[in-house]
Amino acid sequence: MSVAATRSAGTRAVAGVFVLAAVASAVVAGTLTAQEAVPGIMSPGPVVAFGLPVARVLLDVFAVATVGLSLLPKLLGFDDPEATEPVLRRARPLAVAAAWAWAICALVTIAFQTAELNPGGVPTLGMIAGYVDGVGTGQGLLFSAACALAAAGIGLMAVRFGEKVPAELRIVVAMFGLLPIPVTGHAVDSVWHDPIMISMELHVLGAAAWTGGLLAGVAFLAPHRDLLATALPRFSRLATVALLLVSASGLISGLGTMALTPGVELPGAILTTGYGLLVVTKVTLTALLIPLAAHIRWRLLPGIAARRATSVVLWASAEVAVMGLAYGVAIALTRAPVG
Repeated sequence: MSVAATRSAGTRAVAGVFVLAAVASAVVAGTLTAQEAVPGIMSPGPVVAFGLPVARVLLDVFAVATVGLSLLPKLLGFDDPEATEPVLRRARPLAVAAAWAWAICALVTIAFQTAELNPGGVPTLGMIAGYVDGVGTGQGLLFSAACALAAAGIGLMAVRFGEKVPAELRIVVAMFGLLPIPVTGHAVDSVWHDPIMISMELHVLGAAAWTGGLLAGVAFLAPHRDLLATALPRFSRLATVALLLVSASGLISGLGTMALTPGVELPGAILTTGYGLLVVTKVTLTALLIPLAAHIRWRLLPGIAARRATSVVLWASAEVAVMGLAYGVAIALTRAPVG
């Protein structure tokens, strides 16, 4: 295998690391914090118990991929189309495929959640329609699927017409589809409902931009030193803002949800409930990202700017692995009992 092929395989493996870490983390964390079965009440069964968190994780994975691929033109800039167009020509169809997969995963998640509420049988279209009509989670997922389909449609236009289709439009539509995602988690019944929901939405947007930008940047640009030297400083500034946003909003939403849940007393509940332990785990994973991101920015970036060979793929792989674990824990948080 040539050096170029080896590098290309290595950068593609970064995405695989993220997916595997997210799925494994969601399944393990969800299993450890699942509610105990109540005697006399039928459980949804192992297919739903395993399939629902996996579908939910894959929804996030493809949404993050869509956001990251939509950000790629802005990270590269438009000053040298001869150099950037070959890369973007490969990225645009993948953005369309990711958006389609996002929409499918959202619809599959709706079906699984309908089955979870109606154990003992396969959900019918009528049952799914009733779930969407009566439950905010179903409505949020359906809206997210619709935005994903819109992103796929605009992406197809970009495949046809290139950067004549504004990158900003693709980014906004993809980001808009993330806004209903917090609705699929815990609801807080208090005057602080709206501020906490806004905090959750900012958390989701910041995490998607940070993770998606890193994945797309490494996967497509690591073999191209000149393009990486152009894009990585821009991404580094974006990642710094996203880190601050994700850290602050994550603490506010996690602790705020616990504080406003009846029967939950802080700070004791942080270490005595499954939800609290998941919050601690997610905060710890976010803290682990700081030295990894700092190493790339302060130690590797000067070499990348000088077009020298660096270990950016290795360090980025470590960073996205931790991101994947954090995403999996976040999925478990949406399903874990707060009290």
